[in-house]
Amino acid sequence: MAKINFESENIQKVAQINQGKNLKYSILTMGCQLNENDSEKLSGMMEKMNYQKVENLKEADLIVFNTCCVRENAEDKLFGKLGEVKKYKEQKGTIIAVCGCMMQEEHMKQKLKQSYSFVDIIFGPHTLHQFPQDLYQIITTKKKIEDILDIDGDIIEGLPIRRDDTIKASVAIMNGCNNFCSYCIVPYVRGRERSRMPKDILEEIQSLAKQGYKEIMLLGQNVNSYLKVETQNHVPFEQYQGVSSFATLLKAINEIEGIERIRFISPHPKDFTQDVIEAIASCEKVCKLVHLPLQSGSSEVLKQMNRKYTKEQYLNLVETMKKQIPNLTLSTDIIVGFPGETQEDFEDTLDVVKKVGFEQVYMFIYSRRVGTPGDKMPNQIPEEIKHTRFNQLKQLVESQIALKNKEYVGTIQKVLIEGQSKNNSQMLTGRTDSNKVVVLEATKQQIGKLLPVKIVSEHLWYLKGSIEK
Repeated sequence: MAKINFESENIQKVAQINQGKNLKYSILTMGCQLNENDSEKLSGMMEKMNYQKVENLKEADLIVFNTCCVRENAEDKLFGKLGEVKKYKEQKGTIIAVCGCMMQEEHMKQKLKQSYSFVDIIFGPHTLHQFPQDLYQIITTKKKIEDILDIDGDIIEGLPIRRDDTIKASVAIMNGCNNFCSYCIVPYVRGRERSRMPKDILEEIQSLAKQGYKEIMLLGQNVNSYLKVETQNHVPFEQYQGVSSFATLLKAINEIEGIERIRFISPHPKDFTQDVIEAIASCEKVCKLVHLPLQSGSSEVLKQMNRKYTKEQYLNLVETMKKQIPNLTLSTDIIVGFPGETQEDFEDTLDVVKKVGFEQVYMFIYSRRVGTPGDKMPNQIPEEIKHTRFNQLKQLVESQIALKNKEYVGTIQKVLIEGQSKNNSQMLTGRTDSNKVVVLEATKQQIGKLLPVKIVSEHLWYLKGSIEK
């Protein structure tokens, strides 16, 4: 806890400097839900340091870009935004910080320092907790800060957090990844797997329940390998309320009063053990929509991806889960155009999609990442072929979703009412257990409640419903 105490001191120092100045901050998050979770902690720290959040970058005295390096478009977005905020730096001395996974890539860090020298602070995910110290140094000395660890960082507990949502909350249960999929940069920037202590996780969720949160999303690069390795620095985990695995963690959270829904991302098919399947089936609060990343339907491509399962093993796992988990629905990730992917390999992917009947498919065109084995592989697929295959997959997926949506019409679904619809201020919106968006008429008093809703019509990306009296 010494590090937390040290950062508390720096938070207080910056807060004292900022007192009465009406300073504002803006944070732009790129990437996965773990990045979103990190940004909530950064926001929590900034608000403790007497900054108020604004969406307009022009109004901000402090701008933080929390970056992702999984796909190339995140880089393009960052450099575009940095070009935009340079003038704010020149006009009013706005403090600019860039953090996140991209800063763990040496070539990206060097590009930032050479071409965007006006950036004040560069830090990585392992040193997120040191941001108050870095900010204090910039304010008092004006010297630019680089705060990056090339080794795995400790899991730091007790950081302040500022959540925009009052109904749903994400909770990271582990950091890092040990899988080294050949297309993925994450193990190189997030480090090896480190699990949080069960007591810390359960106490955080108990606190969220007392604050009125209804849905918890458990986060990790590979959540179902939770506690399969030592927690951090080879320190054995401390068992708490019987938690010794991902399955027992789900069961413990299921017992927390006030929490009504439990979701998790992202698991790995190779770690979907029988006890996890049984926990999903037996825990009434665990949503029966399971995200099961496929990436490719070709056993040969899966081997080149270092995914450690075959097409047949994946389909057998799906069959086992469907038999044991009532009302199971599945979502997945698919990468199109991995190096060496033949038309026959791609047809295998289409075959799996047809056989499984996914509720949701997150589709991506393969993006080369410097530092990964995939980047050095021969037989890179031409962009036009990638896009042709992507569009073919998209067409299949959307046709399946349209058919599945029709099956919802006339059924009663439990819907967690989340708030006002973004497209119609007169309507509210919520989600089913299977994560389908439902638009309906409801009162503001019903926001945050889990209600029976009859589905009256379907559209490709949402359902319409009415509350059952």
